[in-house]
Amino acid sequence: MEAIKKHAPQEKPPAIATDGKGAYREAILETWGTVPESSGQGRPPTAKKAGQDWRYLQVVKKREGSKVISVTIKVIYGDPDEVKDFLGENTAYVERTNLTSRQMNGRLVRKTLSFSKELRYLKAASALEDAFYNFTRPLRTLRVKVENPSSPTRWKQRSPAMAAGLTDHLWTAKELLTVVLLPRSTHF
Repeated sequence: MEAIKKHAPQEKPPAIATDGKGAYREAILETWGTVPESSGQGRPPTAKKAGQDWRYLQVVKKREGSKVISVTIKVIYGDPDEVKDFLGENTAYVERTNLTSRQMNGRLVRKTLSFSKELRYLKAASALEDAFYNFTRPLRTLRVKVENPSSPTRWKQRSPAMAAGLTDHLWTAKELLTVVLLPRSTHF
């Protein structure tokens, strides 16, 4: 947590969803928590308190053997409805996204020569990884069935950008690196 805070010292802790293991609650509180000001009466407070705008939940899975028997969602910090809407109620999607990012971006892998030591290089590599993922990679879960019986393929492959309506085709790496994209603006 200290390493995360070092990169953005003025920011609040990131929204996080974890399993029930580990000491994330205490680590977040120790790293970003603040001691409230004294009211002037009695002994001054010394314990750190969580921020009102923090978002942290735990997804605790109870298992018997290899089967999941029950899943319990515990909101640790934040408004329960807001946290569940923001993070969802399952860590599988977050874990899958993190794994994909680590596989595509060597700077996110620990104990490697390509580990990012400067925030600007990490941001640049992450932006490039996001662009490749969203524009050049077809995802099996986003494909659509082709209705034309004379078509040689049954499925039309789509990228996340195609599913979002940002493009009409899968981009090549060359196209991604050479096309200049201008953000849409409603006013000049």
